[in-house]
Amino acid sequence: MTNPDTEQALTESGTPVMPPEVAEQVAEQDANRRRMSEDLRVLEALLFAVSEPVTERAIAERLGAGADVPGLLEQLRGIYQGRGVELLQASGRWSFRTAPDVSERLRLEKLVPRKLSRAAIETLAIIAYHQPVTRAEIEEIRGVIVSSGTIDILLEEGWIKPRGRKQVPGRPVMWGTSNAFLDHFGLESIQDLPGIDELKAAGLLDSKRGVSAYSTRGSDTLLFDTEESDEALEPLTDGAESGDADEGEGDEKKED
Repeated sequence: MTNPDTEQALTESGTPVMPPEVAEQVAEQDANRRRMSEDLRVLEALLFAVSEPVTERAIAERLGAGADVPGLLEQLRGIYQGRGVELLQASGRWSFRTAPDVSERLRLEKLVPRKLSRAAIETLAIIAYHQPVTRAEIEEIRGVIVSSGTIDILLEEGWIKPRGRKQVPGRPVMWGTSNAFLDHFGLESIQDLPGIDELKAAGLLDSKRGVSAYSTRGSDTLLFDTEESDEALEPLTDGAESGDADEGEGDEKKED
């Protein structure tokens, strides 16, 4: 014989039916699980998207009323425990950070380009447009004495290199640009440097003084000498690549 209570708990198809109060509790639990699962996804996305650590109050504003922020944070921290990134809390603010045991393997060394001084830029421009050129010729064009530090900076950057010695008394070193200079400025050859008309159009030459200061010797149309020069060059001797024979360390520095 079937128990009357059991009969009441069965539908016509024989499937058990929960009492209303039990069904209501189960439905509420399912809704809470779905809400927590959705809140956890939003919390994870929020912490990955922000650039700075966030407070629990800011998180609660995103998740809305009723969200168990502390519980969600602890649950998410447990999920990421021992992974490449971990959820960390500092001073009441939460953020994802690289796990300490793998951070050393991700360290990158980045070379920060040195910002050239105006003197270095002017010297580089003169060398580019007048090469091969001596330090004395650079000083003549600029109208000021070129410090040895300016040449050293351009050498360290790898943008200039010795191009032999001029066969005049003192045999000074002649300087020219390097392949690194061409690569840095996107030039295929030194002939690709802009001419006077292009520099005027760009607003870089807006006075007669500016034009005359950078015009090449014996040229009214180009601002550079070609690689082929009719000036006789003498190869540098070993150990003499770093300076001119007539360059003294005690040169007066007027501008740098």
